[in-house]
Formats: sequence, C-alpha cells, structure tokens
Amino acid sequence: MEYKARYITDDIKLSSYEDKFFKSDIMFDQHMLVWFLSGETKIVQADATYFFRKGDIFLIPRNQLATIINYPKDGQPHKTVVMHLSVDRLRSFYSGKNVKHKPLQSPKIYSFSNHPLLESCLASLIPYFDMKDIPEHIASLKITEAISILRTLDKDIDDVLANFEEPGKINLVNYMERNFMFNLPMEKFGYLTGRSLTTFKRDFKKAFSTTPQRWLTQKRLELAHYQLTEKGKKPLDVCYEVGFENLSHFSFAFKKQFGIAPSQLAISE
Repeated sequence: MEYKARYITDDIKLSSYEDKFFKSDIMFDQHMLVWFLSGETKIVQADATYFFRKGDIFLIPRNQLATIINYPKDGQPHKTVVMHLSVDRLRSFYSGKNVKHKPLQSPKIYSFSNHPLLESCLASLIPYFDMKDIPEHIASLKITEAISILRTLDKDIDDVLANFEEPGKINLVNYMERNFMFNLPMEKFGYLTGRSLTTFKRDFKKAFSTTPQRWLTQKRLELAHYQLTEKGKKPLDVCYEVGFENLSHFSFAFKKQFGIAPSQLAISE
C-alpha cells in the first residue's frame, strides 16, 4: 500500500492511497472534515455503517471509534482533502462567544455532500498543496471559514464542536459489549472509558473474569461466525469488520475455535 500525503499545515492535508485498499481501526482525537476527490471509504461503527464516495463531504467527531476501509475506485486512487479541527483551534474560535452546548452520548458522523459553500471552501485549498511556505494565517482563515460554514449548515453542530470535555468514567461492560470489534490499544479503551490502563485492566478482570485480549478475541470470533452463517458475508469483509488485522490470522483463529475455516463455512452455507 503506497500512501502519499501533502500538507499545507499539520491540520490540512491531501491524502492518497494508491494500492488496493487500506484498513485501520481508529479513535480520532480531533474532529476531521473530509472531502472526497476520488475512491471510496467504508466506515463501520458500533451501530452504523457509512459509505462515502467522490464528491461527498463528512465530519467525523473526535473520540469516536471506527473501522476505516479505504478503496480505490474506477481506476482512481483513494484521494481526500482532510481538515483537522483541533480542540485548541476550536477553543480559540468559540472564545468570547456565548455558546451553550447540549451533551451528546454518541455523536454521529455528519454528511454535507455536494453543499456548494463547503465544497467551495475545501476546493480552494487544492492550489496550495503545490506551493511551499504557505503563511500560517492563510490556513487558519480557511479553517475558520470551514467552521463558520458548518455552523450555518447545522444549527446543532455546536453541541459537537464546542464540547471540550474529556471522556468520563462510564460503565465498562456496556461500552466493551458495544465496541469490542475495534482493534485498539488497551490504553485507548481505558481513555475512552475514563480509566488509566491499570484501572481498566483491573475493572475488566473484575467484570469479565478474564483478560481483555482473550475476551476480545472470543467476542470477535463469535461475531464473525454470526456474520458468515446468518448474514452471508464474505470472509474477507468479516475479517476486517470484526477487528482482525489480516485474513490469515483470522482464518487460523476461526478454525482453532470452530474446527472449520471461514472460507469452508461460507461455501457450506
């Protein structure tokens, strides 16, 4: 997989994946505004799956778990313009504004496809990727413009962008039962449940009577079996959607657990 990125600043980049596909389980620590130039992305969350293609614009809120699968399409690479909306920049934007936000339990992914104002803002960035030494204030103005447009398009977007709180301590069992398919370091799971790594492991052992890794593998295999037998999905798709990193590891673990390879199970069904 050949990955290329060109930056205007650390917060604005032109991203391109040239190979067959790229998959990653991610917890975004900044809001991400993405505009598709070519290719396709599949985003799998605990309770929803999204597809985005050429021309689409979407906002992924921070601290959200997601499996991201990027594909080339129609002979074109997967290429996007990505703008990071950091907490520091948003604090600066909202300072002095009397904005009150409502708490959101699980912010959704916001789609703004084909909106002329937002598309014009992001398209205006393209010439800058071929230049050097772009003044920081120009990039800052572009980000401010994008935030202002988002607030115009969605009156509730302040509930996401103006919320600077960090995750608090939440019910560990409920959270892990909803998010076990995301392959993240234990430190990230701890952070998202409001715990240090040590406290996360201690609470996990108390709740599930086993280690996080053993429990996660078992849950992912059970979900994979269900997806293959009840949903008729392909082993390759199931592998990445339930939290495994490659097909060979998934096939080995699945056969060890169920006595049959996922490819054989799919054929027999």
